[in-house]
Amino acid sequence: MAFELTSPAFKAGDTIPAKHTCDGDDRSPPLAWTDPPAGAKSFALVCEDPDAPRGTWVHWLVWGIPASARALSEGSPGAGAREGTNDFRKTGWGGPCPPPGPAHRYFFRLSALDTTLDLAPGATKAALEKAMEGHVVGRTELTGRYARR
Repeated sequence: MAFELTSPAFKAGDTIPAKHTCDGDDRSPPLAWTDPPAGAKSFALVCEDPDAPRGTWVHWLVWGIPASARALSEGSPGAGAREGTNDFRKTGWGGPCPPPGPAHRYFFRLSALDTTLDLAPGATKAALEKAMEGHVVGRTELTGRYARR
């Protein structure tokens, strides 16, 4: 098996259910992964929308996910994990909320790291990416779509 990220809420390339967006309960979707690379000591997750009108929009930053974890429950980053500040200027999940029009793509990128990051909750994407430099031993991605009607 390969390192693969999936969600029981939506299939790769399909629509993210409204309950995970600003049109619903705005709870993070459940995620699961398989077969992380050897040497993984923790995981970090970034969710972003590259189709946002002002450029790539960060929806969720999570790190410190234990190497033993194989899933994140709906609405939770998991025990011991920390969340960063998204582009809604809040810590935690900020679900899809695109302007009316064509569907936007949402990339969930899970990185397996050879270390456990020492970042304070609320860190930015730039700080997370800098801390991850040289520590990524594997990466997997899941893409979902969402359009507001």
